[in-house]
Amino acid sequence: MANVVNQTQAVKPASGKHGNVLPLWGNEKTMNLNPMILTNVLSSPYFKVQLYELKTYHEVVDEIYFKVTHVEPWEKGSRKTAGQTGMCGGVRGVGTGGIVSTAFCLLYKLFTLKLTRKQLMGLITHTDSPYIRALGFMYIRYTQPPTDLIDWYDGFLDDEEELDVKAGGGCVMTVGEMLRSFLTKLEWFSTLFPRIPVPVQKIIDQQMKARPRKVVQKEPQEEEAATTETARQGERRRSRTPRRTPSPRRSPKRSRSRSHHRDKERHGPSFDRELERERDRQRKEREGRDRDRDRGDRGDRDRRRSRSADRNQERRDRRRSRSVSRERRSERREKERDGGDDRSRRKDRDHHKDRATDRDRSRDKKSRADADERRHKDDRDRHREDRKAKRPSRSRSRDRRHKSGGEEKSRKRERSHSRDRDRERERDGERRSHKRSRSKDKSHHQREPSADHGKHSERRRSQSAD
Repeated sequence: MANVVNQTQAVKPASGKHGNVLPLWGNEKTMNLNPMILTNVLSSPYFKVQLYELKTYHEVVDEIYFKVTHVEPWEKGSRKTAGQTGMCGGVRGVGTGGIVSTAFCLLYKLFTLKLTRKQLMGLITHTDSPYIRALGFMYIRYTQPPTDLIDWYDGFLDDEEELDVKAGGGCVMTVGEMLRSFLTKLEWFSTLFPRIPVPVQKIIDQQMKARPRKVVQKEPQEEEAATTETARQGERRRSRTPRRTPSPRRSPKRSRSRSHHRDKERHGPSFDRELERERDRQRKEREGRDRDRDRGDRGDRDRRRSRSADRNQERRDRRRSRSVSRERRSERREKERDGGDDRSRRKDRDHHKDRATDRDRSRDKKSRADADERRHKDDRDRHREDRKAKRPSRSRSRDRRHKSGGEEKSRKRERSHSRDRDRERERDGERRSHKRSRSKDKSHHQREPSADHGKHSERRRSQSAD
């Protein structure tokens, strides 16, 4: 208790502070928290239902005393980051979410209360629980300007009060070690603190190097207790039975009056039931996701196997087809070679045959030409002999033909003269009869034209007939 009082006296007021009002650095709505953590906090039934009823600073401190057992942002086993790297890794805090821890829900509840300097000093110098102090230091790291951090943490860098900061236990450290980690490291489990400017970070690193960590000499009884504790931890590691590290004992000198009965009446079993239901629901969801992933992995494996089998079968078929095609090509080449030889032989044979036939044909033509010439000669000789024999007979026939032709010509001439004479006679008779008919029938010409016409036509017909 006296050590904590001395530390409160050693805390120096940071520059830029005026009165009891604390300045806020960064985003005034999100408290510079990771967006995923803030989203899970605001959607948590614990924050919306249970912490909504707490209206005062002292009620929130009592809630921290009874509920907080670690200062990690996620509950144990609620967030799986195995196999994630880069921006989706566990350090970045932007991968899959989980159940947000009670500590961070209460930390954001303190931010909604807008703490004063006096209230914040009460948190970091509290004597009942180291987790109340841890949340106060974390509130400073998230909300205060980077230039004031060293002034706030200066009197507590060698604090030896221990606390287990990991969900489920297994990471015990002192308050001083935790504050040095806040100042020198940007990561805190699966989240990030607000970034400190490079010039300010250089100043902080220089001060950390100039101020090495003090080693406090322990009493013999404390040394024996430490050795027994290390032996127990070694046995636990060997047996591989994880057991949670016991939280540090609360100070027996508590001036504040708390009642567990009052806490049970205020909260009751409903909150625990809701929290258990929420955890069961999220666990079932995770199990369902894991099953789906396993099914997907199995399906992918089966598909890969089937694809690999299909690919192997296709390769075999291709090889077989290639071998068959090669064999066919070789056979075709051999056949072509053999066929080429046969073709050349056949061509030679055909060529010889054609030559022989041409020779035979030429011989036949020559023989035929000779025979024709002989025939023509024989015919010519015969014709000449016939001509010589037919010359006197031809002269006789010509004389006979000449005589007969002269007689016929004379007959034709006589006939034509007789016809001309008859025609002249008929014409003279017609003229005479026509003159007579004109003189006699002038009066009757008009009355009987048709009869005269008929007579004339009859006369013409008779004349033509004659």
